[in-house]
Amino acid sequence: MDLINFRVGHKTISLKILDILLTERYEGNLTSLPNENKSFIGVKDYMDTPTPIFDLGIVLNNQSTHKTNAALTDLLAEKEKEHQLWLNALEESLLTGVAFTQSTDPEKCAFGRWYGSFKTDNEDLQNILNKFDTPHRALHAMAGELLELQKTLSKDKLIHIFEEKKRHIFNQLIRLFESAREQIILDYKPIIIFTTKDGITPHIGLLVDKVEDNINVKKEDIKPLDKLTSVGFDVDPQTKNMMRGLIKMKNKHTLLIDPSAIFRPEHLANQEEEETEAYGLF
Repeated sequence: MDLINFRVGHKTISLKILDILLTERYEGNLTSLPNENKSFIGVKDYMDTPTPIFDLGIVLNNQSTHKTNAALTDLLAEKEKEHQLWLNALEESLLTGVAFTQSTDPEKCAFGRWYGSFKTDNEDLQNILNKFDTPHRALHAMAGELLELQKTLSKDKLIHIFEEKKRHIFNQLIRLFESAREQIILDYKPIIIFTTKDGITPHIGLLVDKVEDNINVKKEDIKPLDKLTSVGFDVDPQTKNMMRGLIKMKNKHTLLIDPSAIFRPEHLANQEEEETEAYGLF
């Protein structure tokens, strides 16, 4: 069986090549229609056939990748601002002698705790994040160094050293924060997969993050999900209905899904194909 893998957030999903009519870049140019299904994001024509488009990020992750990315860029902007405030507090302490109460431990500040636990599959973003460690540690270390020098140096010399370290260390952090946010935005190039049940007409469109690769698997390579979904956690009926099995990759699994089963009303699930073509979207 020939499959194509797609990325949706941290998940990888697989579709049979025969279920795919076309993939195209998502430009946000959908026609909105009233609907209570939060994963339904609009309608787009495929060969003059209006086709409903669903966001698989919402289906599988309960949130669109666009919103996930926006939250991450906002978080990075917030952490940059926190370090600016940290630096302002240090400068005030050096100028006035008021006690410096901010953390000097890079692993205990809010960013350090987040940084130590955050993981991403985006290799380019991870490469940028890896570069934070040295300047971030140096920034926190400068507080201890300058507070110690405060005992012996004049205020003018102390502030001169502060400004030099600020230009060298903090500006490097600012550039890294900017690069990380830019990478998140640039890397997100979602596509629409137009799926089909008959190889000719469109069924639904699925919004995913990107195409990963092609694979060929045997039927026995697809592990059933019956036991997995029956114990330990709940899967909503619509999502459970579309999942067809797990396929073992190198160090992860990909989820095989059947687009013909997505969002089909329960009372039509066992009907003949010709009776379910209008599968009750609206």
